[in-house]
Amino acid sequence: QVQLVESGGGLVQPGGSLRLSCAASGFTFSKWTMRWYRQAPGKERELVATISSAGGVRSYADSVKGRFTISRDNAKNTMYLQMNSLNSEDTAVYYCNVAHRSGVFWGQGTQVTVSS
Repeated sequence: QVQLVESGGGLVQPGGSLRLSCAASGFTFSKWTMRWYRQAPGKERELVATISSAGGVRSYADSVKGRFTISRDNAKNTMYLQMNSLNSEDTAVYYCNVAHRSGVFWGQGTQVTVSS
């Protein structure tokens, strides 16, 4: 059974940093592209970053490029999102995602709030 569990969210001041983690289980993590999405209040869920199975190919939404870094540790079945220079527009629930052959799976999300 595919499971994705996010952690690391919280309240941070503008300009601050957070690192999110996504612990995966129930599938061969190292073989699948992984993604981070976010959903702000009243807005649609948007793709934030994507990382290929081996980690060699990464892409980002324009709104986070240069500030966020996606990474993964296949030995630990874990994906990360390092978020720097956070601003109020980054406030959202962040979700990890895998489009596996058995379906599309989401974690429960972790709240990130950027506020002074």
